[in-house]
Amino acid sequence: MPAPTAPKRKKKKKSVLKRIRQTEHRTTINRRNKVRLRQQIKKFRRALEAGNFAEAQQLLRPTLSLIDKSIQKGILHQNTADRYKSRLTLRYNALLASSRSSST
Repeated sequence: MPAPTAPKRKKKKKSVLKRIRQTEHRTTINRRNKVRLRQQIKKFRRALEAGNFAEAQQLLRPTLSLIDKSIQKGILHQNTADRYKSRLTLRYNALLASSRSSST
């Protein structure tokens, strides 16, 4: 009975190795963009929950802009981004209304 031999491995082609490198590079870029988006939304939500109108006012435009850029980069789907923007804007407007009513 012959001794078992190790299974043969195919040598990877140059194009396969290049695709692996490209995938790793794109993965890091996508992860970085996704983390940046999540952090910005969390920062804006914290300002809204704290009732800090001045900080929320400063963070509104950059947050909505980053959400729009995330659509273009393929991080978020259009409908998901619209839902985020709608909910964040509603909460911002509620904070705006409460700050106006308390100041009068």
